[in-house]
Amino acid sequence: MRRSMTIAALTAAGALTLTACGSGGGGGGGDDLEARGDITIWYSNNEAEIEWGKQMVEAWNADHPDEQVKAQEIPAGDSSEAVISAAITAGNAPCLIFNTSPAAVPQFEKAGGLVSLSSFEDGDDYINARSGDNAAQYASADGEFYQMPWKSNPVVIFYNKAMFTAAGLDPEAPALSTYDEFLDTARTLTASGAAPYAIYPSPASQFFQSWFDFYPLYGAETGGTLLVEDGKATFDSDAGQAVSEFWATMYEEGLAGQEEFNGDSFVAGNSAMTIAGPWAIDYFGDDVDWGTVPVPTSAGTPAEETYTFSDAKNVGLFSACKNKGTAWDVLKFATSEEQDGQLLELTGQMPLRQDLTTVYPDFFAENPAYEVFGDQAGRVVEVPNVANSIEVWQTFRDAYSKAVIFGEGDIPSFLTDTAAEVDTLVGQG
Repeated sequence: MRRSMTIAALTAAGALTLTACGSGGGGGGGDDLEARGDITIWYSNNEAEIEWGKQMVEAWNADHPDEQVKAQEIPAGDSSEAVISAAITAGNAPCLIFNTSPAAVPQFEKAGGLVSLSSFEDGDDYINARSGDNAAQYASADGEFYQMPWKSNPVVIFYNKAMFTAAGLDPEAPALSTYDEFLDTARTLTASGAAPYAIYPSPASQFFQSWFDFYPLYGAETGGTLLVEDGKATFDSDAGQAVSEFWATMYEEGLAGQEEFNGDSFVAGNSAMTIAGPWAIDYFGDDVDWGTVPVPTSAGTPAEETYTFSDAKNVGLFSACKNKGTAWDVLKFATSEEQDGQLLELTGQMPLRQDLTTVYPDFFAENPAYEVFGDQAGRVVEVPNVANSIEVWQTFRDAYSKAVIFGEGDIPSFLTDTAAEVDTLVGQG
């Protein structure tokens, strides 16, 4: 289950703060950008990405006998981010890590662990040409790129067609576009007995949980606004209140669960809907007869205009690397049109590349279930690339849980007070 892997990799990310103060500055770059020779890379430990990584390395090594790539799965640890932090501190990080959470990049950068990809002569041009308008979300405060936007898992609403049918709802054209429609449909699902809950996002308190309830809907409601922009929180707004009130109603009326569910609520038949990315297609398999729709908005934004959360993982080039010239060339090779196509075929995850459905028409024709994600990949919001990123999200989650999930306190105060706290955290640099 790809989302489980993503979440597990982040649960101990609080350890990042131990290394974030280790050394000042934004990372390496500029001293040995042309050095060439053998390099080491790490990739994720899930089966599909291992398969992709092995074929990519084999293809590179076959044509570059003097610049060989040695690859391995990221070492085991409490989390990927904790492992990477430890490697930065020890000065023995590999050249490239194809498993870098955007939320962790500000800490890795502050620790001096990352090379600015903008330092390479063609760095900015390559990233912007490949990822288009989405690339700007991954730039750091200084305007430079310390991560390669690589792949995303844009999230949508999956719904159980059998449950919708049992509730007397149209399983092929469900009324889920506006908040009012969504709430009415949710009430029908539960009142009819078709499902114990309409939807069951995790109510747990980890910082990243808001990426799968509040944030996709906030991105959609605002047409692509990040949680923080220009150094200030954006969510103390009409849009932030509308999203919060929507979820508060879901919880208050018992349409979403307030207790952690042991397992996958959607697969277990405990809920009729879930928020998930393209990884879910293989995961759900034949266990659920599902359909998908975009996340709702207050007014019902057309699907082709709706934004959502990206759930991306990116690639970092680390300052401990001796042969940075080779590493940069390998990174471009690994994110080339051919290798992005291999990634799509082997993992079902969306390369952060412009016009996916146009570039890979055969894949989407042969795998029509993925087409909605290929289209959605062009309209995503990322976690903001700001100082104290993880603390920002934990602060937001703690206050959101209290006010929205458990109904303690009023939502306007939650938004205003939390925005002020977030502004302070971001301003600390």
